[in-house]
Amino acid sequence: MQPSNARNVDLAVLDDMQLVQVARQRNGAAFRVIMQRNNQRLYRIARAVLHDDSEAEDVVQEAYVRAFAGLADFRGESSLSTWLSRIVLNEALGRLRRRRPTVDVTSIENHQPAQDKVIPFPLTSTQPDPERTMAQRQIQVLLERAIDNLPDDFRTVLVARVVEGMSVEETADLFGLRAETVKTRLHRARRLLREALEKQAGPVLTHAFPFDGWRCERTTNKVLERLGLTV
Repeated sequence: MQPSNARNVDLAVLDDMQLVQVARQRNGAAFRVIMQRNNQRLYRIARAVLHDDSEAEDVVQEAYVRAFAGLADFRGESSLSTWLSRIVLNEALGRLRRRRPTVDVTSIENHQPAQDKVIPFPLTSTQPDPERTMAQRQIQVLLERAIDNLPDDFRTVLVARVVEGMSVEETADLFGLRAETVKTRLHRARRLLREALEKQAGPVLTHAFPFDGWRCERTTNKVLERLGLTV
């Protein structure tokens, strides 16, 4: 099916290939639907590489401009989201190389996180963002619950060392422990905390790094503006 008159078609019900056919006619509404369908996935991919919210958003915009300029090259051999994801990934990796000229992409792909480190969630933001605030609160609740459920000996050492930032020596003196005991308990506390978070965070991980609402709309509008299209 190829829509004969895009003005009379409900673009939201079209599949990707049909939507691409309409977008190739420089239809701004079709571009908007494509972006709304893919913004969050592309943003998360870019952010996973760059670890920076604003730079990830820039990457998504650049990738869309590049993709839409080359829309004639999309043949449907893979899904549209996969095709766009590859463009975003290449753009993000390119920026990473420019930022760190000696970066080895294979080392990124094969990198294993350091043992016994809690995942650094993005708990602060310089801009008011209701979506992020909600996500942060969910993460905070999960983290506090997981800490509360640690065995007493492990929890107290974790709070002293990690939350309060006390040194090994200060913590050992506080609890009447040997320094090696403090290190061992912290190691085990981190492991237990990581395991608990992995179990508890599953249901909310799909909401991590939200990119809908005003941020999705802003990126969509910027891309359409750069393409000289209005809806």
